[in-house]
Amino acid sequence: MSPSSKTLLIVEDDPGLQSQLRWCFDSFEVVTAGDRENALAQVRDHEPAVVTLDLGLPPDPGGASEGLATLRDILVIAPGTKVIMVTGNDDRENAVRAIGLGAYDFYQKPIDPEILSLIVNRAFSLHSLEEENRQLVAAQQQKNSPLQGILASSPQMLKACSTVEKVAPTNVTVLILGESGTGKELLARALHDLSPRAMQRFVAINCAAIPEALLESELFGYEKGAFTGATKQTKGKVEYAEGGTLFLDEVGDLPMSLQAKLLRFLQERVIERIGGRGEIAVDVRVVCATHQDVPALVRAGKFREDLYYRISELTIIIPPLREREGDAVLLAHAFVDKFSRQQGKPRRILSKEALAAIEVYHWPGNIRELENRVKRAVIMSESAQIGVEDLELAPSFASNKEEPTILNLREARDNAERQALQRALRWFDGNVSHAAEVLGVSRPTLYDLMNKYQIKLK
Repeated sequence: MSPSSKTLLIVEDDPGLQSQLRWCFDSFEVVTAGDRENALAQVRDHEPAVVTLDLGLPPDPGGASEGLATLRDILVIAPGTKVIMVTGNDDRENAVRAIGLGAYDFYQKPIDPEILSLIVNRAFSLHSLEEENRQLVAAQQQKNSPLQGILASSPQMLKACSTVEKVAPTNVTVLILGESGTGKELLARALHDLSPRAMQRFVAINCAAIPEALLESELFGYEKGAFTGATKQTKGKVEYAEGGTLFLDEVGDLPMSLQAKLLRFLQERVIERIGGRGEIAVDVRVVCATHQDVPALVRAGKFREDLYYRISELTIIIPPLREREGDAVLLAHAFVDKFSRQQGKPRRILSKEALAAIEVYHWPGNIRELENRVKRAVIMSESAQIGVEDLELAPSFASNKEEPTILNLREARDNAERQALQRALRWFDGNVSHAAEVLGVSRPTLYDLMNKYQIKLK
């Protein structure tokens, strides 16, 4: 167990009862608080798995308002925490209200240490099982990732990943096409990592980010004295990638003056440094990428046709995120976990409204935009639940794509049922219990439906 999974927070304003409860649970790491402010501070500092919470707290020790408010605040900060309400004999109505607000269980005073210990231990066991389930789902997602560093479940993206696996062992020159932010460099790296050249360098150069006057020297290098400031012989990126993979990102922005030199290199596999006289043989695998429509550039006379055919011996198209069904939610969960760890924050969760907004948003900036929005939300959110406002999404962002009409009622019903199952499992990161609850079915029924539609947990 992690340290937080063995931590019990006792929220009780009676010092004597507080000491008694601490003594009862000496097998756990016990922390205490006597009011709402201190209780919330302890939750933030220690992230306890279980909390026993007295319903009557100051400044309303005779009522339930402060205890219920504390319950709400705890579950906002740490929604996975199991909160056990400790109530008086005549507080059953408020105990029921507490359960409705999300409390795990309630216990009526006077306290019997054995019975309360049984409830607390059961709460710890459930918390541990849920945490283990979350870790197993995360591990399974990683195991089932089609390529290292790529998380996807949509048929379109799985097809692209399958092509990468088939092409990687060869030496063909590959052109990767896709909008900005779709992950073109990730696929290029996967081509390198799965190839016989994996132990050599992967060298990337962005053709659109370097001024035209410097791009030739960046690619091919230069000899000492070739121009003012050339004080020593310098290898270019092509030569530096010897034995490995050269990735030319945004190759559609390559100036016409350099296209002929790149074509000669691809045909002859030799280069000449600026100011040099000798040819240098280079053994590299070339992978190119661009967000532009290269055939349109060829027709416009802005890209050499012979170079286009040379760099596109095989073309891989990465679909935009809006066309990758289910991948946005899958990636959002992964980014939440990633940035929660990076920023030292308690693990965040995405609200149902946020998940719905993620599914319908058009994502013009693709994965890069999704990553940036989630990172900002993790940093700025003051609760453990990330909402639509934290992601800065609104209903007006929803796309207006029309669904194809299905006239066969059985097919329409099966499609709707399958989509509802897949959506619920995505929303809850593969947690079958939560998915069954939101769908209004039992766990056995959910498993039967998953078997019927051949849905497997990723």
